[in-house]
Amino acid sequence: MTETYTCPNCHAPGMSLFYEVARAPVHSVLLMETAAQARAYPTGDIALGVCAACGFITNVKFDPALHDYSAAYEATQSYSPTFTQFNRGVAQRLIDRYDLRHKTVIEIGCGHGEFLILLCDMGPNRGIGFDPVYIEERIQHPAKERITFIRDFYSEKYGAYRGDFVCCKMTLEHIPATAEFVQTVRRSIGDNLDTVVFFQVPNAGYVLRDVAFWDVYYEHCSYFTAASLAYLFWQSGFEVLGVTAEYDDQYLMLEARPLAQPQRQRLAELRDEIAQTQQAVTRFAAQATATRARWRAYLDDQQAQAKKVVIWGSGSKGVAFLTTLGVSQEVACAVDINPHRHGTFMAGTGHEIVSPAFLQTLRPDVVIVMNPVYTAEIQRDLDALGLQPALLPIDCFSASPGSPEVANKHA
Repeated sequence: MTETYTCPNCHAPGMSLFYEVARAPVHSVLLMETAAQARAYPTGDIALGVCAACGFITNVKFDPALHDYSAAYEATQSYSPTFTQFNRGVAQRLIDRYDLRHKTVIEIGCGHGEFLILLCDMGPNRGIGFDPVYIEERIQHPAKERITFIRDFYSEKYGAYRGDFVCCKMTLEHIPATAEFVQTVRRSIGDNLDTVVFFQVPNAGYVLRDVAFWDVYYEHCSYFTAASLAYLFWQSGFEVLGVTAEYDDQYLMLEARPLAQPQRQRLAELRDEIAQTQQAVTRFAAQATATRARWRAYLDDQQAQAKKVVIWGSGSKGVAFLTTLGVSQEVACAVDINPHRHGTFMAGTGHEIVSPAFLQTLRPDVVIVMNPVYTAEIQRDLDALGLQPALLPIDCFSASPGSPEVANKHA
């Protein structure tokens, strides 16, 4: 008997499976102290299903019991000047748009507190942050005196905490029961109808368009398009003020306010966007194998020529790229600017994570950029090191079939 799956976003039955990855590491950015530990790290299966009703995508085989969010979870992007500039710009825009000055700000999934500190410093505001990975000593800033950090997952038990602004960046994609979670946030706001909420999530439209198999990994059990994200908040009792795609279309940014009365069902208004999602899913499923094969052939070719290849970016994209392709000696190591990751190892494959300075010793022939938005930043770092390897953005094989020569034209 064929198993059927119910959409956790809109509760419609009958999600359609379209992409599977076996034995993916259940965590990508936990710090692994040895290569043996990294290679033996627990795995889980990924089976992505799409909802025909709302366009939501989820890993129907996701098991939250396999996860261990702790102080060893190292996902910060704040060491990148490119990301820091973007983060500051988002904070300033929200402060100006909603007059977030001398207010109380709540952040769900605050990580080490970088964004919450920006809001509280630039406002200035008071803050409350929830995240089990928070480390008190990590960031020292005067604004921390106005922030309460709670090392726990946000849940119903914290509903008594009230804020003028509630933000949640890069967290909802880790939560399987999306409707239940957003409804919890709505209940916590109660009748404070002036409260603004801001959610940032990865853009599934970007993943589907670029056939970005490296953006499919176990931690991300929930994948949103603009339509499915908007519908989730509509049905949970919010007025959606806007959904935009930013950071080279990689992120969706939603702003909303609570409503006194729930809105009527609005899926009909999203019919065209949901149909486009179905078409993109079909294209992704048809092209994923070929895209992976092109990368596999390119890496094999480089190894045959005794070329030294490294990846730049040791986070989840890097883990998914290496493990999905079954990479071993074809890639020498992973480079990262985050000093907390240096000397640790990539989950699944055991590749060592090194600093950019190490490349002066290794002198690679090819650097594969795990996130194309950082290509210019990485080029500047390589120039400063006096290195001139070929620089390949990870999406260089996604647009059309090609050879390594085609890929280099994209670099």
